[in-house]
This record gives sequence, C-alpha cells and structure tokens, in this order.
Amino acid sequence: MAWQPQPAGLSQILQLLKESQSPDTEIQRAVQQKLEQLNQFPDFNNYLIYVLTKLKTEDEPTRSLSGLILKNNVKAHFHNFPPSVAEFIKSECLENVGDPSPLIRATIGILITTIATKGELQNWPALLPSLCQLLDSGDYKTCEGAFGALQKICEDSTEILDSDALDRPLNTLIPKFLQFFKHANAKIRSHAIACVNQFIISKTQALMLHIDPFVENLFALSHDEDPEVRKNVCQALVMLLEVRIDKLLPHMANIIEYILLRTQDRDETVALEACEFWLTLAEQPICRDVLAVHLDRLVPVLVRGMKYSEIDIILLKGDVEEDEMIPDNEQDIKPRFHKSKTHAQQHSVEEDEEGVDDDGSDYGMDDDDALSDWNLRKCSAAALDVLANVFRDDLMPFLLPILKETLFHPEWEVKESGILVLGAIAEGVGCANGMVAHLPELIPYLVNCLSDKKALVRSITCWTLSRYSHWIVNQPHEMYLQRLMSELLKRILDTNKRVQEAACSAFATLEEEACTELVPYLGFILQTLVFAFSKYQHKNLLILYDAIGTLADSVGHHLNKPEYINMLMPPLLEKWNSLKDEDKDLFPLLECLSSVATALQSGFLPYSEPVYQRCVSLTEKTLAQIAASDARPDQVEPPDKDFMIVALDLLSGLAEGLEGHIEKFVERSNLLSLLFQCMQDKMPEVRQSSFALLGDLTKACFKHVKPCIADFLPVLGQNLNPEFISVCNNATWAIGEVSIQMREEMEPYITLVLTQLTDIINRPNTPKTLLENTAITIGRLGLVCPRAVAPMLPQFIRQWCTSLRNIRDNEEKESAFRGICSMITVNPAGVVQDFIFFCDAVASWQSPKPDLKQMFYTILHSFKNEVGNENWKRFSDQFPAPLRERLALNYNV
Repeated sequence: MAWQPQPAGLSQILQLLKESQSPDTEIQRAVQQKLEQLNQFPDFNNYLIYVLTKLKTEDEPTRSLSGLILKNNVKAHFHNFPPSVAEFIKSECLENVGDPSPLIRATIGILITTIATKGELQNWPALLPSLCQLLDSGDYKTCEGAFGALQKICEDSTEILDSDALDRPLNTLIPKFLQFFKHANAKIRSHAIACVNQFIISKTQALMLHIDPFVENLFALSHDEDPEVRKNVCQALVMLLEVRIDKLLPHMANIIEYILLRTQDRDETVALEACEFWLTLAEQPICRDVLAVHLDRLVPVLVRGMKYSEIDIILLKGDVEEDEMIPDNEQDIKPRFHKSKTHAQQHSVEEDEEGVDDDGSDYGMDDDDALSDWNLRKCSAAALDVLANVFRDDLMPFLLPILKETLFHPEWEVKESGILVLGAIAEGVGCANGMVAHLPELIPYLVNCLSDKKALVRSITCWTLSRYSHWIVNQPHEMYLQRLMSELLKRILDTNKRVQEAACSAFATLEEEACTELVPYLGFILQTLVFAFSKYQHKNLLILYDAIGTLADSVGHHLNKPEYINMLMPPLLEKWNSLKDEDKDLFPLLECLSSVATALQSGFLPYSEPVYQRCVSLTEKTLAQIAASDARPDQVEPPDKDFMIVALDLLSGLAEGLEGHIEKFVERSNLLSLLFQCMQDKMPEVRQSSFALLGDLTKACFKHVKPCIADFLPVLGQNLNPEFISVCNNATWAIGEVSIQMREEMEPYITLVLTQLTDIINRPNTPKTLLENTAITIGRLGLVCPRAVAPMLPQFIRQWCTSLRNIRDNEEKESAFRGICSMITVNPAGVVQDFIFFCDAVASWQSPKPDLKQMFYTILHSFKNEVGNENWKRFSDQFPAPLRERLALNYNV
C-alpha cells in the first residue's frame, strides 16, 4: 500500500510551514531549527512531497514552500534518502507534473531538475521518456508542466543530455521540441524554443543536424503575438549569429528588419534581447557590410532606448535631489574585490596611447541595486559604443542631428540621454576626426551641465566628461582642464549621493590621465577630498578612498609635503583606527594607504609603525585561521584570504615608499617566516602578492631576506608557470631583484630558473608584461653570472631583444642590457644569427649612461671588424633607414 502520513505529524509540519511565512525573524529562526531536527526522521521528506502534491485543499504558497524545502533537502543530502523515500518522491513528481496550479507545476519542475542534477538522470531512466510522453497529452496543464520540467532539465543538465552516458536522448528530444514551435498555446511554444536554445552555443550535434528546420521554424514565429515567444526567438537569433552565422546570412536583411522592430518592442524584456543582437553583430567581420544601409534607422532607435523610463526614474528616486544626510542601506553596498599587486614596466611614449583601460562599461549608471541589472538603457548604450568603434566617422552624419536635438531638449530626460550618447561614443567616434571638431563647443557645454538642477543630469555629465579626459588633458590647461577640475570638485561635494559617486569616479579617471599635470592644483584637490570625508555616507566613502589612492599613484612624491601630509593623514588614520580587523572596509582603505605610503616615501615614516604591525598581525591571524580550518574543516570556516592579500600589498607599498627605513620593523618581526608560508598558499592571488612583497623587501632590506634565500628560490622556481600569468610575472620579477643583490652567489640557483624563463620568453601569446619582466630577469642573471647564462644566448636573444625595445629607459632596463653585453662578451657566437635584433634593441635607447653606451659601441665595432667593411655594409643595408641613421649617428657604424 502507498505511504500515508500520520495526522499528528502532518498537522505539525503544516503548522511549521505556516510559521515560516511569518515576517518575524525570531519565529523564522525557530522554524529553521525545527526543520533541521525533522531531517533526522527518514520519512520527513515524504511528508513534504505529500503536502506539495496531495494536499490540494491547502493554500498554494504553503504547498509550494513545502516543495522548496524538499528541494533544499534533495540538494543537501539526496544520497542519504532511503530508496523507498526517493522512489515515492519521484513517482509523486511525475504523477502531479500537470497540477492545476501554475505555481505548483513550476515547483514540481524545480524539484525534478534538482533530483536530475544530483546524478539521478542515469538512475531515473523513466524520467525523460515519461516527460516526453506527457507532452502529447491533450490536457494543456499536463503538457505545460512536463515542458516546464524539461526546460529546467535542459538548462541545468545541458552537457549530460548530449553524452553517451544517457545514450544521447537529444536525438529524440530536439525533433520532438521542434514539433511544438507551431503549438496553438503560446506558453508551450515559448517552452519549446527555450529548450532548443540551450543547445545553440555548444553547437550540440543533435541540433546541428536539424539546424535548417530550426531556423525555418524561428522565422515562422516572427509575427508571434506573445512577448515570451518573441523574446526567445530574439535570443535564438543572437546565439545563432555567434555560432552559425552561415545559416542567417542569406536572410540577413530580413533579420535586421525584424530585430529593428523588436528593439522597439513594447515589452522591455523583448527589446533587451533584441538589442543584444547589435552587440553580437558588431563583433562579426560582416557588420560593416550588412549594417551600413540601416544606420539611419538603427541609431535613432538605440538613442531612444537610452532614455530613462518612468519606472527607472521612480526606482532611482530621480525626484530626490538632496539625500546626502540619509545613511546608506547596508544591503546596497556591493562587496569589493581587491586586485592584487602586479609588477609592470613603463612603456615608451608611443605605446601609451594604446589600451587606455577604461572601465566605463556601466554607461554612467552606478551599481545602485535598483538598476544594477543589465537593462535596455545600458544595452543600447553598449551597442552604440561598439558600433562607434566599427563605423567611426561614418556614424557622424546620423549622430549629429540627434545630438543637436537631444542635448538642447527642454525635457531633462531627453537631454540626459543625449549626454549619455556623447559618453557612449567617446571611445569610437569621440576622438576621431569627425567629433574632435565639435569638442571645443561640447566640452564647455558639458561643464555647464555639471550645475544642472537635476541630479541625474549632473551624474551622467560627470561620467561623460571622464570619457573625454584624455583629450581635455592634452589641451592647454586654461582652456578646459582648470574649469572642469573646479566644477568636478564641487560635484564631489554635491548634496546628492549619486552625483558624489559619479564625480569621485570621474575624478579618479581624470587623475589617471593627468598624472603630474595635477601637481599645481594639489592643495585645492586635497582640501575637497578631505572635506568629503566628513560629509560622505558609507558607500561613497569606499569610492573616495579609491580617488585618494589614484591621486597618490598619479602625482607620486609631489604629495610628500608637510602641508599635504597634515591634511591627508589625520582622516585616513581616524578611519584606520575605527575599523575592526574583520571589517571588509579595510580592503579599500588598505589599498588607498598602500598608494599613499608609496607616494609619500619617507614622509610616511611617522605613521608607519602601527600600520606595519597591523598588516603583520592580519597576515598572522589569517594564516592561523587557514591552519585551523585545514585541521578541522567540519568545525572551522576557512577565512577570507583577501585580508591577508591586502595586508601583503600594503606592506609592499611600505617597503617601496620607506625603502631602507623599513628595516628596523622587519628585524623586530616574524614577517619573513609568514611570507614563506604565504608563498606556498594554494590561492594564486596570495602567492602573487607574496612575490611582489618579496621583491620589494629584497630592494629595501636584503640583509634580512638573504638568510632565507635557500628556502625562497625553489618556491620561486616552482611558480614560473605561465598558466597563472600574474603569479608567474611577480615571481619572475622577484628573481631578478634577488639576483641583483646576490651577485655571483646566485650561481647555484641558476639551474632552478633559467630553463623555465627561456621557455616563457619563447612561448607564443605570452602577455607583454610577462615577456618584459622575463627578459629583464634573464638579463640580470646574465649580469651577475655571465658564464652560467651565456651558453643559452642563442635560445633567447631574438625574443629578448624584441621584448625590451619598447620599454622606456630605466634602471631595470639598464641592468638587463648590461647583462646581455656581459653575456655577448663571453659568448659572441651566440648572438651572430640574430645580430640585427641586437642592433635594433640598442637603437631603442634614448640616452644610455656613458659606460653602457661604450659597451654597445665596443660590441658593434668588434662585430663590424670581425666581418669586415664589405660584409658589414651588405648586412647594414638590410636595416630600415631610421635604424641605420641612429646607429651611424650614435655609434659611428
């Protein structure tokens, strides 16, 4: 006989389910404890499925809740369910998948897919055939429930459905789903498309075999009345564009017409899916050819999509102009992720233009919870941004009339969208020829908009101006920069929190562009930023730290003046003292202090001891927690290692800023033994920061590092693995710094590292920063142990020369070139095959020191003398003219 509940047990569980819907957190906590206790009883889960599927008289939220608690139990310990309980749950699910209530059907679907993902697709062979059979039921509810469950299974078990483990059920399922694209009921059509869509991106073979009927069926649905169906059709077209563009090309003109219509769909979820199409199309080589003739209609549609909707304005409290006194809701503050320290080179001037890392991807909208999700406004702005990059000046004829109309529009919402357009196109068109002509008129207009009476206009203007900061900084200061700076600083002290945030972020971008150009205005800037400390609520304080840290990075030692230090340090230290060791607000504050310590150099000395001690203690605490958690994983939670990473990075900043002054602190602490543990941590970011600190300590106080070298170097050698780029990069740099200090005593360790370094420099697609650091370290090893490294010259010289030709003259480059010259002197034959690359690298120097220049001179002339004038002429005739001229001028060859 089938299982039946005990009446007393059933009423106890119903009582619990009712209580758990109470808003009182105390009651909820008590319910949670009782549920935990009930999990001890094997048939507790039978009661839960019984309430969900059999108690039709009970209200739906209670039944659904019972199913969701069961789902959580399945997730946590389905493998412990007695077989009879597992079977009872499975059969109840399949019997009731067509429940009259949509909520209950959906809950059963979630329960089915959860059981399926627990490895039960293999152990529940009846599941897929049964659901497939139910699709053919004449009863709508049964068909819809089965399809809902199948859709969830397709989403959660995409890979296993296409595996031999299950005998490839998709070969049956895909043709079956396609039959339902023409079903009379919209909900069923929508499920069918959603199921198939799961398999497009992975190019699942079962779908590829039916790709033609799939595409035909999609086109047949282009006039569907149902928004969910339209959304799924758009989603399918976007994915097909990415993986099977060949199937869309013959119909591209019609598809573009369709997507243009859908991007204006009255249902925003449909419009958003359609708008993704333009983003994906912009990445395809065919974009220019197929889209050029449609720009006159597409651009206005995208611009309209960028206007705030009425609901956006309500959610953003767009009518609240002053809110600086209102404390932040703690739930709204997103967790911050620390970016560990990486050691990188400064590049030659012409390369600086490239890769300006612009993080303006949020299109001027902060991460306010109300609108942090991807929406039509952001997607339209992103589409316009990528299209501006594809079409450049060709977009201008369509943009200019729109900009003229929107920027001077009486309605603030339209004007605001026009300012967003200007920001969105900044990277593509903004600094292209077509736009530059208008900037002398537009920048002053935007600076005036910073005083607009609407806060949302002021905040978007901050963002848009930040996107043009590169151009502004390169004009004479009195033209735009001075006024922009003073207006932006006023906005940092705005009475609206959103504007404060936008202004702080924009100012950080301006700081990165302007660097030392800001030095004349430092007093004025610091006054504002320090005043903001007393004014800001919690969330914006975190952004303020970032603006101060960026300022310190940008102006460097110019910050080291008593009057600046006396303004800046008291508020920072007050925060530092008020935060507990487990407060995550320490992350941005420690990052900020790290930049400040590096910039202030010895000016930070009076503040350094407590900062040093706390960083060592944070590292020690975290390591102790890791050890405790490793020993007793079931009892002790693993700690958040970010505390340790941020502390290591601040110690790096101290070592870099204080240099030799840090020695007395290191001497009196156990930092080096802690560092040895961090260098062996499982988490790459911890190792990355450890190696950065090791390099900085090596430069600052090597006598304390030296006794540990025999332990440290094997660990560094093991981390020369380019799979972890940043770890490998910092380990490489640290090896170079150690070798400079060790000099000839480095010889026993060369074999630990040289082969890996040579492999890295010859590896295809190695990132530029890693190549440069590898080349410098190889050069430095050659400087201190030329005889040990010179035999390997032919294996790295060509890559070595091309890696270092674009770096600015600096100390690291100099030591590396001295090393290469020493190696060439020991093994001149090693460079013969690639001598032209050496000549090119020598010519990349702007002004080498006289003795280094003499080394270059000697090598070039001995090579010329060795081959004779005739051969040298033949050889040097292959050089590009500028190289020939530089060598003749500087080295007389």
